[in-house]
Amino acid sequence: MKLEFHGHDERYTVEQSLLNLFPGELPVYGPILPEDENWAVVTWREDEERGHALVELCWRGEAVSSGYEVPLSGTPYEREGCRRYAVGAAFFRAYQDITGNTPPWGMLTGVRPDKLVTEALAAGKPPEAARELLEERYFVTPRRAALALETGTAAFEAAKSLGPRDVAVYIGIPFCPTRCAYCSFVSQSVEKSFSLVEPYVEALTAEIAAGGRMAREAGLRVRAMYMGGGTPTTLSAAQLDRVLAAFEAAFGPALDGCGEITVEAGRPDTITAEKLAVLKARGVRRVSVNPQTMEENVLRAIGRRHSPGDIGRAMELAEKLGFPHVNMDLIAGLPEDTPEGFRRSLERCLQFGTDNVTVHTLALKKGSRILLEGLSIPGPEAVGEMLDCAEPALRRAGYAPYYLYRQKYMSGSFENIGWTRPGGECLYNIYIMSELCSILSFGAGGSTKMVDPSRRLIQRRFNPKFPKEYTERPEKALSNQADFAAFYAG
Repeated sequence: MKLEFHGHDERYTVEQSLLNLFPGELPVYGPILPEDENWAVVTWREDEERGHALVELCWRGEAVSSGYEVPLSGTPYEREGCRRYAVGAAFFRAYQDITGNTPPWGMLTGVRPDKLVTEALAAGKPPEAARELLEERYFVTPRRAALALETGTAAFEAAKSLGPRDVAVYIGIPFCPTRCAYCSFVSQSVEKSFSLVEPYVEALTAEIAAGGRMAREAGLRVRAMYMGGGTPTTLSAAQLDRVLAAFEAAFGPALDGCGEITVEAGRPDTITAEKLAVLKARGVRRVSVNPQTMEENVLRAIGRRHSPGDIGRAMELAEKLGFPHVNMDLIAGLPEDTPEGFRRSLERCLQFGTDNVTVHTLALKKGSRILLEGLSIPGPEAVGEMLDCAEPALRRAGYAPYYLYRQKYMSGSFENIGWTRPGGECLYNIYIMSELCSILSFGAGGSTKMVDPSRRLIQRRFNPKFPKEYTERPEKALSNQADFAAFYAG
């Protein structure tokens, strides 16, 4: 879509609105020609007291215009915020006028829509005011606003127990048995990169040892650890034991307040009794068994080798070993799936009695086989049916939503939601999604996030993406750790 600006340069706001409301449309800058069918002219006018945004939008040859006026006051930064909001609101209203649609999350384009609720509650506003903020200011539908109120409240409650030097730890294992059709993560198929695994474990345990020393010296306390991937259980039992032992030894007293250690076991075809026994012996209290679907044809379509029966056997092993918490993931919108198939998958997961179920919406990620090979996927209406059946079924079974987030290019502009029975919340998920505390990340592709809620300050550092690069550049991870320590030195 061609874009033309007058009186402002709110490029980011308009581009994010475009990507959110018109999936697949990319911004193009240049003169609008008579033959152009998709374009927008965004104009801003202001005086000392008021500002006015006007959006003239043409879509497939049909044109509309919509304005939005806001009062202007405060610092230049605050006035800029008013301008950004007015431009986004005018663009959204023009979209509504020309399509007749209201996306579930309204004009919100960010990953964490419920963060607005958490911030409102922290500022002393009542829950109803937080919900109204979403509906009236950001045009969020009542159903999504209600969901955000629940998950935002869960984050508000979780934040109360965090101290200024409390952190969480992430350990990344970027290997999988095969690459799923929907995946664009930097992960290696073990079949093709077996020789990288052992050097990776060596580099990872060394990084963890250095990071643990840094955390102890800085007086930090680890509240939760999450080992994800990839698929951590592509490692052997002995390798898993080495990584977890390195974590225990490195952090030592810093783990005294850590009541949650999670390992994303993930793929049922990598889960064995021996590996689960290692996890249990090392204090892991939560594991994930992630079918994504219980439909045989959908498993084949996404490139998974396990069967629904393998999922059942993995759940039996987890139950036999007595893990207090087990999570299962499902994805709405996978290739070859249908609303009826998704409903069957959810019903079978609920029969296992797991206390956590995460319902993801398929995100069409660049580099995934779905896009590269043009695989057939359900449309937004079918995905909406899947999500519409999930919420009441989960609530009837005693689950409530406790964290949510959105991604770019999601089917139908929906969301991912974690559901839990009482007492089964994964605190790490709340911490990272609501940005409540710093996340110290280890491993290839690790994204360390330094968070100071009191100053509303967030800084990020990234490890090398690829396993080989990571093993060959330990100095990058050490540099990130030095920055982490400096963040807490002031």
